[in-house]
Amino acid sequence: MPSPVRPGLAVTPALTIPQAELKERFSRSSGPGGQGVNTTDSRVELSWDVGRSTVLSDVQRHRVMERLVDRLVDGALTVVASEHREQRRNRDAAARRLAVLVADALAPPPRSRRATRATRGSHERRLNAKKQRSATKRLRSSRQRRED
Repeated sequence: MPSPVRPGLAVTPALTIPQAELKERFSRSSGPGGQGVNTTDSRVELSWDVGRSTVLSDVQRHRVMERLVDRLVDGALTVVASEHREQRRNRDAAARRLAVLVADALAPPPRSRRATRATRGSHERRLNAKKQRSATKRLRSSRQRRED
C-alpha cells in the first residue's frame, strides 16, 4: 500500500511546513529489528532548512533560529528517529519530534515576573520558625554539657 501524500507537517494550527521543504534520508538502523536490521533502511533523518523556509515570517524565523541555534547546521534543523523497526513508524516519530521542536521554539516568551514583597504574615512565620529552630538547638547543646 503506498504511503498517503501528506500536504505538509502541521506544527501549530496556523503553521504547516510544506512537504517540499522537508528532506528525508534513510539509512540502516542500529536498533531492534532482528535479521531485518541489516537489510532495511528504517532509520530516518528529517531535515528542514529554517533559513530558507517560505512559511515563516521574519520574526518567527529569528525566534526559531535564536532558540535552536545549538541544533542548527547551516540553518537546517535535523531530527533522527530509529527506535522502531518499521520505516513508516520512524518517519512519523521524526515528524512528531520536528513539529514539537519548532512549536516550542515558536512559542512566545513567557511574561516576566513582577517582583512582589513577602506578606507580613509570611515574614513573621519565617522568623518564628527560625526562633523555634534556634531554641531547639540551644536546648540540645545545654543537655549534652550536663550529661558529660
